Amino acid sequence: MADTAKAEAAEAAGTEEQPRSVRVVLLALMITMMLAMLDNMIVGTAMPTIVGELGGLEHLSWVVTAYTLATAASTPIWGKLGDMYGRKGAFMASIVIFLAGSALSGMAQDMGQLIGFRAVQGLGAGGLMVGVMAIIGDLIPPRERGRYQGMMAAVMAVAMIAGPLVGGTITDNWGWRWAFYINLPLGVVALLAISAVLHLPKKRAQTRIDYLGAALLTVGITAIVLVTTWGGTEYAWGSAVIMELIGIGTAALVGFLFWQTKATEPVMPLHIFRSRNFSLMAFIGFITGFVMFGAVLFLPLFQQSVQGASATNSGLLLLPMLGAMLVVSMIAGRVTTGSGRYKVFPVVGSVLMTAGLFLLAQMDTDTTRLTSGLYMAVLGAGMGCLMQITMLVAQNSVEMKDMGVASSTSTLFRTLGSSFGVAIMGALFNSRVQDMMAERAGALGSKVTEQSAQLDAASLAKLPAAAREAYQHAVAAGTHSAFLLGAIIAVTALVAAVFVKEVPLRGAGPKQSDDGGADSGAPKQVEDAAGDAAGTGAKPTVAETV
Repeated sequence: MADTAKAEAAEAAGTEEQPRSVRVVLLALMITMMLAMLDNMIVGTAMPTIVGELGGLEHLSWVVTAYTLATAASTPIWGKLGDMYGRKGAFMASIVIFLAGSALSGMAQDMGQLIGFRAVQGLGAGGLMVGVMAIIGDLIPPRERGRYQGMMAAVMAVAMIAGPLVGGTITDNWGWRWAFYINLPLGVVALLAISAVLHLPKKRAQTRIDYLGAALLTVGITAIVLVTTWGGTEYAWGSAVIMELIGIGTAALVGFLFWQTKATEPVMPLHIFRSRNFSLMAFIGFITGFVMFGAVLFLPLFQQSVQGASATNSGLLLLPMLGAMLVVSMIAGRVTTGSGRYKVFPVVGSVLMTAGLFLLAQMDTDTTRLTSGLYMAVLGAGMGCLMQITMLVAQNSVEMKDMGVASSTSTLFRTLGSSFGVAIMGALFNSRVQDMMAERAGALGSKVTEQSAQLDAASLAKLPAAAREAYQHAVAAGTHSAFLLGAIIAVTALVAAVFVKEVPLRGAGPKQSDDGGADSGAPKQVEDAAGDAAGTGAKPTVAETV
């Protein structure tokens, strides 16, 4: 008891003092998080220039697909490596691989090289977000972690707003290669800071990595991402290629689940899903990813095509959503830190997310920017309640030794959700646009949609008045269908949130109830949980671990 009281007092003192080294580590983690989120948005803006210089337009989609595949497939593996061999080493290795891929991508001489180097970059990127979340989970007790939600939400908002603007500026003034080189100085700063001031307990696993499980999971994830990327675009949904990929993916994932029950050190221990809260948070994270990336894709498209906004400022068009997400996330973090209670946020967040999507589905050609901005703010407030709370509760639902796989699994579910969201909402949107164009503009409408289902404001202005009006109505109809589907999907997140069990957060003072449930057993007293990870009887304080 004396040891426990001493550990709690030391933890409180360490947290209150907020030593400078902790702030340095957090700054380095936020820089790394920024790298992970900025990359695709900056590169997306530079893609037309890249194609103009390297050629290979037919392989353009693979520049993004190779990165996405490598990121998704490597995410669970990075989490497990951190659990087995130590968080710091795995995280630094992922940064080095990401920076190497960035440098090589900037030096690419043809499209084939660029695709290959983007895959290398994606392998590193898979460990960036996981490393950030897991290290924060190691350093800061869950109840105190809430106060850092605003910081992470701010990084996310800045990345989404600044990405297209920075990408355009870099490409116009320095050339497209600097869209990759810009990662190097930021990454080196983060790498040096983490190397110098981050000190976590060292680990050395006696067992080998689960290579078979990693291979089966990689094949399964690759097949899923390819189905969602190619379905309805490169290949028809009912084509032989898509059916074969579905079959391969299903077989690989079933084999993976079976093998995880037999492996000595499984890459994704299935026992973490015995916690009701963890499973529910993984599902809610999937839905949040589904909705968020669909919104990021279709909102700028609607405002450019229907409301005549400039493509250059597409990031700024999301400000109402991102601003609301930032403010609400900060409030949620403070309330969680102060009270130790969190169930209200998944419930309220799911309600607001569903309401926001339903409101966005009502937009038409007469909707003003102010009205659409208000609707976006409702959606942003909902996501602000969910974005960080889902990770916080997921981490609180497992033992400290599984912090890495919990973080990586939650990240993976959100990534897969975004892949499904973009694919399914995109397919519905394109189908609706084509049908409406054919109905309103006949042969001329079909010709326009063959050229592009996503015309920008400048291209739209060059169309005949009848075709332009028809296209604006078609985009409004497509947006309506996509967001209505999103609202229906979001209802399932609300159902899941209702069943979340409010287990006290580690470091919150009151101890967990002893009801024998899975959730009550997972988040043990923080001293014992840290002892599992570090081989000691008490949790190291923030000052001791940094």
